[in-house]
Order: sequence, then structure tokens, then C-alpha cells
Amino acid sequence: MRHLLTSRSSPIKTPLSLSFKTLCSFSPPPRPPFSLSSSSSSSPFSLLCSFKSSSMATAPPPPSRSATPPIGAAVAIANNEVGISRRLWNKVKRESIFCLFTPFVICLASGNLRIDAFRHYLSQDVHFLKAFAQAYEMAEEYADDDEGKVAISELRKGVLEELKLHDSFAQEWGPDFGKEVPPNSATIKYRDFLLATASGKVEGLKGPGKLATPFEKTKIAAYTLGAMTPCMRLYAFLGEEIQALLDPDDSLHPYKRWIDNYSSPSFQACALQIEELLEKLSASLTGEELGIIEKLYQQAMRLEINFFLAQTVVQPTVAPLSKHLNPSEQRLVLFSDFDLTCTVVDSSAILAEIAIVTAPKSDQNAPETQIARMSSADLKNTWGVLSRQYTEEYEQCIENVLASKKEGEFSYEALHQALELLSEFENKANARVIESGVLKGINLEDIKKAGERIILQDGCTSFFQQLVQSDNLDVNVHVLSYCWCGDLIRSTFLSGGLHALDIHANEFSYEGSISTGEIIKKVESPIDKVEKFSEIMMESGDDKQKLSVYIGDSVGDLLCLLKADIGIVFGSSSSLRRLGSHFGVSFVPLFPGLVKKQKECVEGSSFKWKAEPGVLYTTSNWAEIHAFILGQ
Repeated sequence: MRHLLTSRSSPIKTPLSLSFKTLCSFSPPPRPPFSLSSSSSSSPFSLLCSFKSSSMATAPPPPSRSATPPIGAAVAIANNEVGISRRLWNKVKRESIFCLFTPFVICLASGNLRIDAFRHYLSQDVHFLKAFAQAYEMAEEYADDDEGKVAISELRKGVLEELKLHDSFAQEWGPDFGKEVPPNSATIKYRDFLLATASGKVEGLKGPGKLATPFEKTKIAAYTLGAMTPCMRLYAFLGEEIQALLDPDDSLHPYKRWIDNYSSPSFQACALQIEELLEKLSASLTGEELGIIEKLYQQAMRLEINFFLAQTVVQPTVAPLSKHLNPSEQRLVLFSDFDLTCTVVDSSAILAEIAIVTAPKSDQNAPETQIARMSSADLKNTWGVLSRQYTEEYEQCIENVLASKKEGEFSYEALHQALELLSEFENKANARVIESGVLKGINLEDIKKAGERIILQDGCTSFFQQLVQSDNLDVNVHVLSYCWCGDLIRSTFLSGGLHALDIHANEFSYEGSISTGEIIKKVESPIDKVEKFSEIMMESGDDKQKLSVYIGDSVGDLLCLLKADIGIVFGSSSSLRRLGSHFGVSFVPLFPGLVKKQKECVEGSSFKWKAEPGVLYTTSNWAEIHAFILGQ
């Protein structure tokens, strides 16, 4: 019954505190409505969205789940207004993470990037910087006031200084490859796009020779900066993220000067300056013209990712994980929790509201042919009692575990023993739910339709879709969940076209298509989860080597997370961290963890991807998981 816990920072939130109305507020345009029953005159979707009562207040959107100091400290722009620059950067955060997790950046951050790879990167970057300087010069010509011209001129001077820095890099690390090595295809595409934009070759815009007014020229300047701004912000982001991993006293990192440059206050100021200038130049543009800037910004970001992916890295790298797996010899077995790992809203909240909304009013009697149900008012009261009791007893159970002697080193056995007590509690809590009768009378069709409208975490669906469709992987995907109703999970993933996921959860018992109130118990507790995990790993036995990855967010996932070759904690559950730390578990943010692993990846020696015992990686988003496992 862990699914009654939906909060991240404070451990408890009852299922009734996240209403189905909240779910609907995250929903895409609704699909055609479905019926509560053959005699219903309105759909449960509309009823669930309009259902209100004093005891079921709609909660605000779910809180931030930063499991680690959030990636992207560099993205913070020093103003309180969400202007176009910040809005566009927020839209491409996923792409910025993909850049951060490229083999080139991870190797550079670790310090073991081969010098020839860095030289090649410098040669390509010089080609691009020259185009950048040229684009600034063209944008300066189109600016319609002296203040704008001066600002652009200062930015151009910054690029020229950066080119000088590259010259000094060349003297330190080898000849000037910018003059000797031709641009690769990714560099050419980025350069040509930038110069075409600066020349006014933008869809829907007149040619430069036909521009009649200063305002039309200003649009070209704004469009040009829209294509340049993401590069500046991205480098500022990469510089800060890598700089945060360096030991301040370590002067031996071979690429420290590069990192110092892009994390420096002066470069951060340049990134902010171009963003502020973009705000100024775009202030008078129409919505359609701002839409053009957004397209240019996003296209530039895609070209930037391709630029980093095109960098030659021939040495062994820790990411993406998929490159380590030969499908003819190795299999990836990936496990994921469901509630609040994959979903935005907890499944118990959904099942509770379906039960309440579709229940008869207190003055209505159900037909004799239907399973007897309590009234909606009685259901709300019963849910409230169950939730409060669960909350109080769960918190007490966790505190009892934490009152035991703290382990100095990681001890899986001691943690397993402690979670046996929690498992007993979960079993009793589920028994109370069954005995209460609150799950009686729910229509299977309503469950399936509700599942179709469950909103998953950003990037979750696309990750699973790409994972199961990959031709370069032999992969099995399993979802292990405490959810009372496996049909809800299956419907959720099927709506995203995901037919290949194996779902392991509890199931409703039905008479026809109506729930009897009984739960067919399959996965109730932490012990059930880890036993199912071990069973699946044994059953997937053949001659292939197995690499297991588990993704989860709660105390109930701890044993599986630690049993897997790689455990990834999603979110920031305080109870998970407190309990894990009590038994010697270490939590490492994913990107720093990969950089540390890359330092251990020495050419000429064998490398096996397996986390150290008692070490779990942490993340606050699915983009990092996607970038780590699959790459771009």
C-alpha cells in the first residue's frame, strides 16, 4: 500500500489530496468521452474533472523532484521575469542534458579525453567561432539603435577573444588544427545555418535587399540572436556543471583552462548579455515572429547536439550504456517502478476518485444485479480514515527502523531484515483496504479509460518507446509496482503504444467487468518486489550475459535498486534517503557518477558496467536516464 505515499519532501500525502481534477489539468486534449455505464448520460472523464467536495480539494501541481542539486544551475537568468530567453532555454533543457551526457563531454570532464580528440574539437570549434563572429558583425549592421549596435559589438569582441584563447590552446596542446583540418559535416551544417539566418534567409522573411524599414532590419538582428543565444547559454551551462565537479585544489586536470573559461563570471555575463539583448530586440515582435525565433532557437540547439556528437571519441566511454552491450551476447534487463517514477499522479488517487465519483448517492439504491456499494459520502469518509491510519502507522514504522543501530558500512542484510517489518505493515494495510469494501463496484472500462489519461513524467514514454524499438539492443523491460490494479498500468502504457512491457502488479478481482473489492495480491511489499526481481532475473537465464538496471523512487524500491547492477533513484524521497543512509547506502548524482566511472575507464583494460555495492545513482528527470542508457 506504499501508493498512499505521494509526497516527495514530506513523506506522506493521502490519495485524496491529489484529485483526478489535478490529473486532468496535466492532460492533453481529451479523447472522445467514454460512458460510466450503458445507462450513463455523461462520461466519467467529465464527471471526474468537475467533481468537487470540501473533503477532496484539488492539490497544486506536484512539487519539484530535484533528487540532486538540480542540473542546470547555469540556466538561471538574473531576473524574475520569464522572458523569451529563459522560456526558450527551459524548453530545450532536455537537449542540454543530452549534450552534457555525450561521450565527448563526459571524457573531457573526467580529464581522460585523449588529446587528439580535444585537438580535433578545437579545430572544429575555430571554424564555428569564425562564423559566430561574422554573424555578430552582420547582426550589428541590422540593429536599429546605437545601444543595440554597441551591445552586439561587445559580444563580437568576446568571440574574438575566445578565438585568441583557442590559439593559446593550440600552442599548449599542439598545432592550430583550425587552419589544417577542414570542417566536418556537423560543423558545416551549423555554420551554414547561422550565416544564412544572419543573411536574412529565414522562412517568411523578405530578402535583405528588400528590407525597407529599420524595424524589418531589427527582425533579422533578433532572428540572428535567436540562433546564437542557445550556443552561449549551453557553453555556460556545460562550464558550470563540469566546474562543480573539480577539486578546487586540483591544478592537474588537463582541460582546466577550457573549463575555467566557460564557467568564468565573464563568460556567464556574456551569456546573460546576449539573452538580455534578445529580449530587447524581440520586445516589439508579433506572436508569429516570436514563433520564428523559437524555431531558430530549437534548430540551433539540435545542431549544437550534433556538433558534440560528431566529435571523434575512439577511447572506451561509460556512456551511453547501450554501446557496451552486444545483442548477440548480452541482454539488458530493465526494471522500473510505476507510481511517481513513471507517473505524475499516484494511481491510488485515481482509483479512489473513480470509486467515489461512480458510487451511488446516499439516497440511491443500486440495482439488485449489481455488486453492493457504499455511498459516495461513505466512501470519502472511509478513504479518509484509511489514509490517516496508513500515514500515521507508516511514519511510526519508519521511525522504529531508524531507531535501530546505524550501520557504519553498507549492509544489505540488515536493510533486508528491517524492510521485512515494513512488509508486514504493508500487508496489513492492504488487508484493511480489502475489508473496507472501498474498491467494490469499479467498472473495468472506467479503469482502462482513466489509465489512458494518466500523465507520465516528461520523457518517460519516449525513453521506453526508443528502448523497446532499438535494433541494437536485446532488452527486456519489466514494471514492478505496488499498484492495486495492473489493468490501470497496462492501459497507461498501451495508450503510448508500449505493448512490450511486462507488468508485475496486484490485480483487481472482477465479476464480469465489475470489481468485487478483492485484490489478487502479487506485489505488496519491498520483499515481494525483490523476490519478483530475483525470479525474473533467474527466468531470463540463457547463455547471454545479463545487465540489470532498476529505476525507482521509494523505500519499497530500495532492495531492488541495490540488487540491480545499476540502481537509479528517481526523485527525492526523504524516507528513502534517510533509510538508505542509515544502512550505509551512498547516493551519487548521475552525471558526477558517470564522470567518476569514466576516470576508472582506462584504455587497454577491461571495463564492466556495474555500480559499487551500496552505491545508487540519483536523478530528477528521465532525460538523464535516456541520455545515459541510450544516448541521443
